[in-house]
Amino acid sequence: MIPITEVPADESDLYAARKKIQPRSIKGRFNSLRWAMVWITQLVFYGLPWLPWNGRQAVLFDLVERKFYIFGLVLWPQDVVYLTLLLIISALGLFLVTAVAGRVWCGYACPQSVYTEIFMWIERHVEGDRSARMKLDAASMSLSKFGRRFAKHGIWAALALWTGFTFVGFFSPIQELAAEVGSFGLGPWEGFWMLFYAAFTYLFAGHMREQVCKYMCPYARFQGVMFDPDTLIVSYDANRGEPRGNKKKAKEGQPVGDCVDCDWCVQVCPTGIDIRNGLQYECIGCALCIDACDQVMDKVGRPRGLIAYSTERAQLEGKPAHEGWKEVLAHILRPRVILYTSLLLFIVSGFAWALLTRTPVKMNVMRDRASLAREVEGGKIENVYQLRVMNTSESARRFVLEVEGLPGATIPGLREIEVEAAGSRDVGLRVQVDAESLAPGSHTVYFNLQAVDAPDVRVHEKSSFLQPR
Repeated sequence: MIPITEVPADESDLYAARKKIQPRSIKGRFNSLRWAMVWITQLVFYGLPWLPWNGRQAVLFDLVERKFYIFGLVLWPQDVVYLTLLLIISALGLFLVTAVAGRVWCGYACPQSVYTEIFMWIERHVEGDRSARMKLDAASMSLSKFGRRFAKHGIWAALALWTGFTFVGFFSPIQELAAEVGSFGLGPWEGFWMLFYAAFTYLFAGHMREQVCKYMCPYARFQGVMFDPDTLIVSYDANRGEPRGNKKKAKEGQPVGDCVDCDWCVQVCPTGIDIRNGLQYECIGCALCIDACDQVMDKVGRPRGLIAYSTERAQLEGKPAHEGWKEVLAHILRPRVILYTSLLLFIVSGFAWALLTRTPVKMNVMRDRASLAREVEGGKIENVYQLRVMNTSESARRFVLEVEGLPGATIPGLREIEVEAAGSRDVGLRVQVDAESLAPGSHTVYFNLQAVDAPDVRVHEKSSFLQPR
């Protein structure tokens, strides 16, 4: 039998239980900015699927039809390069913003922060502010407590379900989806993803909150690589604030800084950290501690800016925290920022050029492998092909197909191809060539597809023609 070793007492503290954070509500310029971002992001998320465009949904990623509709742009699986460029642009944009302004994405626009703020707003209106919620947590279960908790979780669940419904509405036409939900005819996959997304919204924003930022999000771990001494971060001015204490209660001759040790900066922090201990990876840069500290400074008659956006360079040089903006502007042209900006401008320019010069028609040419080559009447050799023509424009189009590259090559019976708006059409065709005009073997042939109503809409595809020996 393997003996059970007893865990030493000094190792038991490695696994501390989570202490529930009950943030205090605060008003201020940065809190107003956060709520402005909440409104902007959620109006886009919840409203975009309902926006009509040319008789369809403006933004729809139709996985069944394998077509992505983004206003007037229709993308097909062959356009994966645009998605790749868009992801690269997003990543570089995030790197650039982080290098200049720290974790402003986390504090103001990250979905986890946005939905956590919405869920906490609901919690405050149902259960009260910080002190009331803490008393409710400590109280034994009663009818009043049960009613408040039931109402809170009911509203959370309803919002999470609506969020899941909206998410699925980006991949399935949302009006049809609403009709299916109303008639209880929801498909299995739509139902699964709706409930899946709703469950994680409810879990992450309602219960896990800061744990997602502290333990699950990789961005908190590698953000330090993108920081430098001139990155804007939330900072506490220790030279001005220390030693902490109340000047009115301090003994005569005892030095006291501007920090009154009220702990408001800790109470408003969504991740529960004390910014006075320096920069920590849990800090999401939301600046609520700045709003709280500014209000306290107003009450005690001291200047604002004890906690402010600053830089590491400003701190090392002993400059006031509120002058960090000057340091950022003074050192904005540094190698890291120049590199990110140059790469971003280059890729954005390439992305824009690719979209502007994009041909609104695509054609795939596939040989019929069941009949590579055959001899037909009139002493001709015939090859059979399958063409798939994709019209990526918002209007139906007629195309003329021609073949070139082979002497005397013809396409019997085919004159024009008509394709519906944002649709595709498979066409079978035969290419015939006089047997005596070609040597045995493989020969290059080109298919030209020309739009009847637009001379500049033209596609040129290469294939091969086989002459049997």
